[in-house]
Amino acid sequence: MPNLVYFDLETQKSASEVGGWDNKRAMRMSVGVIYSTARGDYQIFDEAHATDLIKELFRADQVIGFNILNFDYEVLSAYTPLDLRQCPTLDLMVDLEQRVGHRLSLEAVASATLGTPKIADGNQALRWWREGNLMAIAEYCCFDVKITKLLHEYGQRYGHVAYLDRFGQRRLINVKW
Repeated sequence: MPNLVYFDLETQKSASEVGGWDNKRAMRMSVGVIYSTARGDYQIFDEAHATDLIKELFRADQVIGFNILNFDYEVLSAYTPLDLRQCPTLDLMVDLEQRVGHRLSLEAVASATLGTPKIADGNQALRWWREGNLMAIAEYCCFDVKITKLLHEYGQRYGHVAYLDRFGQRRLINVKW
């Protein structure tokens, strides 16, 4: 059985605090979470253990996430000279964007496909960071990893996922995950 690693991270700083979206490396990781199918469990990493997280990503047969190529990997690049894009990766957001012609949020896809909204957002995670509430960030990040895993499994099983369009209509997207 391949080791699929579902992955998400949250940051310490917003884009506006680091001079814009071109400076993702400066946003710093607050918490990173993976779920490994080989181990069947979640692992939570704080910034001090970012290199351990990176090792887990490189050990994966495939890393799966939502917007990880253009965001999470960029943030993590501050902690390694290695190119994280060398990890075999399935970025669900990138795949869906290629299929529908525009970006979709994890919220839009999770709500329409699984009936499960997200429990928070990145701005809330930043507030928790400022309050020193790492447990809340870890819980939120674990939940996003679980949603990503469930979406991927749903797409594999049924060959499609759904999203809510700008008019609130549920639309199906065929996938080959």
